[in-house]
Amino acid sequence: MRTPAQNAELALLLEVAGTPKPGNVDREREYHDLRFEHFLAGAVGARPGLEEAADGAPVGEAFERAVRGMSDQSGGNTQFGALLLLTPLVRTADALSPENAAAVAGDTTVEDAANFYRAFDHVDVYAGDLPDDADALDVRRGSDAVPDIRDRGLTLYDVMAESADYDGVAREWVDGFERTFRAADRIADADGPVSARAADTFLWMLSREPDTFVAKQHGTEAARSVMVRAQEAREDGPALVDAFAESLVESGVNPGTTADLTAAALFVALERNEVEV
Repeated sequence: MRTPAQNAELALLLEVAGTPKPGNVDREREYHDLRFEHFLAGAVGARPGLEEAADGAPVGEAFERAVRGMSDQSGGNTQFGALLLLTPLVRTADALSPENAAAVAGDTTVEDAANFYRAFDHVDVYAGDLPDDADALDVRRGSDAVPDIRDRGLTLYDVMAESADYDGVAREWVDGFERTFRAADRIADADGPVSARAADTFLWMLSREPDTFVAKQHGTEAARSVMVRAQEAREDGPALVDAFAESLVESGVNPGTTADLTAAALFVALERNEVEV
């Protein structure tokens, strides 16, 4: 029987092993500076932080530890968003449900928020343009923002709520991990190798909602275009999916939020013993 931390690590590994996942690193496609092996190392490095979450450590502390371990490889940011989803899910693994995960997220503290900002000291995370009134909370400030967080008395949930309009991972925190659990059900109900089910679920999610990481990097119209192309690829079959995957990698368009959600969904399916590996 795997522990929750082991299932979370396995979820990260299965996510990157799935192929094709258009625009993302997988076992067949890489970027010149971000390789498959970096994701494997990131998953292994994150496990001590995930173990802390499973043992009841505060969410922010466990997340910062997981990111610190993840960053101990030469590729940079591999799974920051996935870990932000996984940490509260692992924290509530003994009674895993949308309601309990939402309760864990809602019960976070100001110190959790401080540790969230400290996590940005370990790795360079693309944040895009923030609203004009969010300068003091700019995640790119890392630990320098902690005094402002404390002055304002913001919990980690509050920080996620501030970002939910333009960040899909933050939106999951606010919406009770709705897309995560829906995707987990889809993975559980499918047939075949789990990594293939995950890749298919990735494309399904990408076809249903614009990826917010694509929107941050390339604009909202580009994100909507990727969503429409995902719909077309799903309708036309494997050959078009492969061509779509190649074209996104060539153009540097990375639906990273959808990959983060896929990893979280894999954890839920694994932890509920709904898939067998």
